[in-house]
Amino acid sequence: MMDWTDRHCRFFHRQISHHAQLYTEMVTANAVRFGDRKKLLDYDAVEHPLVLQLGGSDPAALAEASKIGEDFGYAEINLNVGCPSDRVQGGHFGACLMAEPKLVADCIAAMSKAVKIPVTVKCRIGIDDQDEEQALQNFVETVAQTGCTSFIVHARKAWLQGLSPKENREIPPLNYDRVHRLKKSMPHLKIHLNGGLETMAQATPHLENLDGVMLGRSAYHMPWILNDVDSAIANTVSPCLTRRDAVLAMIPYIDKQIASGLFLHRITRHMLGLYHAQPGGRMWRQSISTESCKTGADSNVILRALEVVEAQAAKQAEAA
Repeated sequence: MMDWTDRHCRFFHRQISHHAQLYTEMVTANAVRFGDRKKLLDYDAVEHPLVLQLGGSDPAALAEASKIGEDFGYAEINLNVGCPSDRVQGGHFGACLMAEPKLVADCIAAMSKAVKIPVTVKCRIGIDDQDEEQALQNFVETVAQTGCTSFIVHARKAWLQGLSPKENREIPPLNYDRVHRLKKSMPHLKIHLNGGLETMAQATPHLENLDGVMLGRSAYHMPWILNDVDSAIANTVSPCLTRRDAVLAMIPYIDKQIASGLFLHRITRHMLGLYHAQPGGRMWRQSISTESCKTGADSNVILRALEVVEAQAAKQAEAA
């Protein structure tokens, strides 16, 4: 989710689900070590439970970045061994590390030694011509020897040559059964499923045998699917019962951020999909996209867009 999610996205998503565990976008270890830490790592306390996802392949650098993350108050550190982009490969991290389980184990060992919070791994079922059965089993067994007990597995191979990151999310076939077999073979580990899940209705059956599911771009483009998370995993109701509630919950946050100098579109770009497939959804997107970038735009842009959506919904209900 690099270049997609940020702290404002997570704050918005937290208004829809109290119990979903939220992850940062992948941040490189060296960016954490040498960059603007407040800009990269700061968050609102309401975002917890919150995981910092790191990218890198140098054990010492990852250990230092993990400690920095722990000091910032993150509940968990996750090492990304699943991203297939050329930029990530060029930095020798992400999915290409599936071919180097011993190096990943060294990284996890160093990270775990540096912090007291859990350190987890997000990976693929394999890359390129690797055998999905043997490669994944060897990878997880090797890394688990460090004491790592939690793996999030994207149930697709990553083809590092010839496919773009987008194609790597769509073309390699999903193999959910492989992830279930991994859990069956190593029941003492926490195995979470990622990839291709678009609704909680699709995800929930996997929770009968697995320890968790991860929703990525589907939650970004259709954020209201998170409204079903709390009832599915915690038997509680969502903090916002309607989309209108979620919009109104964002107003104080938006006002605060604008007062600090943030431009409205930095927040509203994450809210465009709230009315996906709903009456007035297109007008919601158009209104926010057009108005949020204007000089002086404030939370009234959101309130006016909400009025448009509700008027359209009422019109369609009356016609029906």
